[in-house]
Amino acid sequence: MASVLWVVLLLAGVGLIVWGAETFAEHLAAASVRLGVSSFALALLLAGAEPEEVATAITASARDLPAIAFGDVIGANVAVCLVAVGVGAAVAPLPFGPRVRRYAVAGLPLGALAAWSSWDGRVSRLEGLVLAAGYVAFVATIWIIERHPPALGEVAELDDVGNRPGRIGRELVLVLAGLAAMAVGASVLVEGVRRLSGAESTQTNLGLTVVGFATAFELVVLAWSSARRGMTETVIAAVVGSFAYNATMTLGAGALTRPLAIADAASLHPAWMAMIASLAAVLIAATGGSISRPRGAALLACYPCFVVLVLVAG
Repeated sequence: MASVLWVVLLLAGVGLIVWGAETFAEHLAAASVRLGVSSFALALLLAGAEPEEVATAITASARDLPAIAFGDVIGANVAVCLVAVGVGAAVAPLPFGPRVRRYAVAGLPLGALAAWSSWDGRVSRLEGLVLAAGYVAFVATIWIIERHPPALGEVAELDDVGNRPGRIGRELVLVLAGLAAMAVGASVLVEGVRRLSGAESTQTNLGLTVVGFATAFELVVLAWSSARRGMTETVIAAVVGSFAYNATMTLGAGALTRPLAIADAASLHPAWMAMIASLAAVLIAATGGSISRPRGAALLACYPCFVVLVLVAG
């Protein structure tokens, strides 16, 4: 009976994620115009900030389950790069101009910093603080650069929104409501997966695959929803923001709650390399200024390879 209840809650979590992604994408443009920032910046800072990821890392750390915290960071980042971008490109080719590329490239050293900090299987509170500070610096740079009228792929839509009357409060509330629904839905989804999968016995593999994909699921839905609406650069913004957030703030929050330490650090080395390689694969797929449908399909095809790598290494 308890299992049936958790299946129902899991499905409810999926429903919340879908509604939240739709609401977020629909009202993002209007809110960004009235705030005076680009939709790319707003998506990067709001969709990229993953409250359910931090909640997962903090909960895992507090319960002395560090393998889940590590696995969730790595698994979610691989999923957003390969699955979310792949799904978005399957709906519509994703433009990838020089500015977008700069932000994506900036995510590589953040991923390397996370891997370096965790290579010995330990992340101290001081290292967690350094990781969190890295994300603050990243956000500050993006905000300073992007605080001007947008010049992205959805310019026409934003200009049209800007010419319509409306109050900033309503649009921003709906954007935040969508974000909150995604966060709550993802949290319920993660807890349901944990209850149904027996996380205690397979912490590392569960974190890298099931929990990582579950917490990244909202980005997959958001990528589909945004690409379907023609807001294709929002997909890249959310993915880049999520990757940076997970590699720094999520891992840092877990370590600040309680220093993270696993006995078999070497078991995560292939996964850390795969995480960095997944963002590099997005950059390679974007050669020529966009990610086409065939290249998006190639990214999607890489995700099962990651799962196999996890199972073999485990």
